[in-house]
Amino acid sequence: MKVIHAGLYYGPSSLKTSLCVKGNRMLYALCEKQHIPHRRTTKWIVAQTPEESEYLAKIHELASSLGVPTRFISLEEGKRLEPHVRVEQGILESERTGIVDSHMFMTYLHGALEELGGDVALRSNVTRIEPLDGGDRGYKIYIGTSESDEDSVAITAETLINSAGHGACAINNMVLPQDRHRTPYYVKGTYYSYSAPSPKATRLIYPTPTPGAVGLGTHLTLDLTGRLRFGPDIEWVDSAHDLTPSATHLPAAISEISKYLPAIDRHALTPDYCGIRPKLGSRAGVVSGMGFQDFVVTREDGRSGFVNCLGIESPGLTSALAIAEMVEGLLYR
Repeated sequence: MKVIHAGLYYGPSSLKTSLCVKGNRMLYALCEKQHIPHRRTTKWIVAQTPEESEYLAKIHELASSLGVPTRFISLEEGKRLEPHVRVEQGILESERTGIVDSHMFMTYLHGALEELGGDVALRSNVTRIEPLDGGDRGYKIYIGTSESDEDSVAITAETLINSAGHGACAINNMVLPQDRHRTPYYVKGTYYSYSAPSPKATRLIYPTPTPGAVGLGTHLTLDLTGRLRFGPDIEWVDSAHDLTPSATHLPAAISEISKYLPAIDRHALTPDYCGIRPKLGSRAGVVSGMGFQDFVVTREDGRSGFVNCLGIESPGLTSALAIAEMVEGLLYR
C-alpha cells in the first residue's frame, strides 16, 4: 500500500509539483475506472510549535496557488475527529491525499503494456548500450542473462527511455559521455507495523516537514483494512539491494511518533518492510528548500531519441502516469 500524494511540499515550479498534482488526478481517475483498490483517506499535517504552524500556512498558500484543496482544522474539531492524535498548534488537511494498492496498480500497467503489444523481459541485465550515430540510427542494447553479465543478446531500438529506477544512473552512464555521468546515492527507509488495538487514527498523520529535509518525517499511514504503519526512517546505505528492515532507528522513530501519538505502545512496533529511495546527491532533499533535488525528466542533447528519468523518488508513484505523458511529449510532439 502506497500513499497517493497531493503535491504540497515541492515548491511552486518544480517537476515534482507539476507532475504530482497532475498525476494525482490521473491516478484517481484510473483507479476508479479500472477498479484498482484505493481510498481517499485525507491527510493531516500537524504542527506542534509556532514555527511549524507558520510553515503550515506556507504549505496552504502554495496549495491554494496550485489549485490543490487544503483546509485548516481547529484544534477542537481535530480532538473530536482524532481523539488519540496530539496537536499543539495547528492542523492542515489535504483532501486529495489517499492510498493505493501499488501492486495492483503495477499489475494493471503490466497487463496494459502487453495488450498494446509490449514485452516485459525479466531477469535481463543491460550490460552496455551503443548509440548508433549518436542515436540517429537508434541504440544497440546488449543484455546478459540472470546467470551471466556477458553480452548474450543484443536488440536495437529506435528510442530509449531510461526509467530503470536504481539502475538509471548506470544506464545514463552507458549512453552519455563521461562529463555527464551520474553517481547514485541510496536512502533506506524502514516501516514499522503496529500490533496494538490502540491508539488508532482514521486518516494519514504527518508531522510538519523540515525545509530541505531528505524525507517527510516518520508518519502514520494506513492500509485498506485500517491497520496502522509508521515510517519511513532515514538510513544512508551503499547498495540498492540492502532491503533488510532494520530496528536500528526504532528508538528515534518512537520519539518522533510520540510527538503526535503520545499513547503509542512502543512494544507493539516491529520492523515490517523497507524500501530504497534513489538520490542524485549525498544529501538530496525531498522537501523544497536548501538541498532540494527535483526529478530529472529530459531529452538529452546529442542523443537523438533518448529520454532520461532520474531521481524518481517520492512522489514518483503518484506522478507515474504524468511522467509517462511527459516522456511521450518529449519524444513525439
